Amino acid sequence: MPSDLSKFTVRTDCELLKKFRYVAEYNARSANREIEVLMKKHIADFEEVHGSIEFE
Repeated sequence: MPSDLSKFTVRTDCELLKKFRYVAEYNARSANREIEVLMKKHIADFEEVHGSIEFE
């Protein structure tokens, strides 16, 4: 069964990734889920200032 989830690769410094995983674990999340939460917050903050992002 095909998934509606997209894949996204990020290249980053090893120390930054280790720290990010530490924060994710502290928040009881996987690194993937932590990124998703941060992305949603960033988009919500952007839309609050600039208005809703709409796609056709």
